[in-house]
Amino acid sequence: MATATQRPVNLALQGGGAHGAFTWGVLDRLLEVADLDFTAISGTSAGAMNAIVMAEGLLEGGRDRARQQLEQFWLGIADAADRAQPFRALPWYKFVEPYVFEASMAYTRMFSPYDFSTSDYNPLRQALTDLIDFDKVRRQRQIKLFINTTHVATGGLRCWREHELTVEMVLASACLPSLFQTPMIDGEGYWDGGYIANPALEPMLRATRTDDILIVQLNPIVRHEIPRKANEIIDRLSEISFNASLITELRFIAERNRLIDTGDLSPEKFRKTHLHMIHGDQTLGAMPASTKLVADRGFLLQLRDMGREAASQWLEDHSDKLGKRSSFNYRRMVNQLTQESEETPDPSELLKKD
Repeated sequence: MATATQRPVNLALQGGGAHGAFTWGVLDRLLEVADLDFTAISGTSAGAMNAIVMAEGLLEGGRDRARQQLEQFWLGIADAADRAQPFRALPWYKFVEPYVFEASMAYTRMFSPYDFSTSDYNPLRQALTDLIDFDKVRRQRQIKLFINTTHVATGGLRCWREHELTVEMVLASACLPSLFQTPMIDGEGYWDGGYIANPALEPMLRATRTDDILIVQLNPIVRHEIPRKANEIIDRLSEISFNASLITELRFIAERNRLIDTGDLSPEKFRKTHLHMIHGDQTLGAMPASTKLVADRGFLLQLRDMGREAASQWLEDHSDKLGKRSSFNYRRMVNQLTQESEETPDPSELLKKD
């Protein structure tokens, strides 16, 4: 529970494959700020990985342990990728690497993970089970967790809570069905939560008394270039799909805040939500979508450093707004993204302070 000198904040962590190392950097920097109290974390896909690793680290040994565990997890992924791809160390590999990943993605569009194997092997399983004490996570009541998955049968959201979490639920949150076989939980199949909640915000608002949500956003919201190649079209469709649920939730929050401001909703019964965002639009948006599958150690460390820098800039510019007001103009973002406009929205304008 936060003390009078601490500032409570809920974290909302988007998915984005290897780009989740950007979020690692953001969290690494935020964990250095002693008066931030992380009351809840909602995570999807790579965001779910970061959420469970950070939360269990905080339970094990506080902020320093959480930072160590995040580093151990991501560098462990890099080491596992190196062992699985022996050509990566060869000097010419960096020149052919983009083509290797494009070929891999083309393969997943032609074949199912069930076509050649009956195994549900997932390299993330061992990384999580080696690092995370799920029994400890289920017993604790310090940090509320929301791990988001898509229920295959209904297409609805299944948000798993801290008291029920297993490794299968975290793996399900990151299950792209073209790459991995579907995790089964109590006889039901679940896929990547990004299809329906990337990440879910409302469950945190209902379950906590914390008014501030800090979103770590990985998928570019706006791109000015028209995709022309087949892979570019598919990648942009994926970005739009994986941002749609977040934009919808921001729209509902914006409308509720407006109704509170106008007095149409009682402030005694309804709480305003303060929204904050650390985003990778400029840096991650310049990278090909295929880099979401690049688990090279140097690349992950580069993303971590970008995340740390983005978090430091946000702390310098906006941390004083926690508990008081939103720090970006979510109303402008929602209006421009959900209504007709004569001009294409500019990412820098969408994310200006409120």
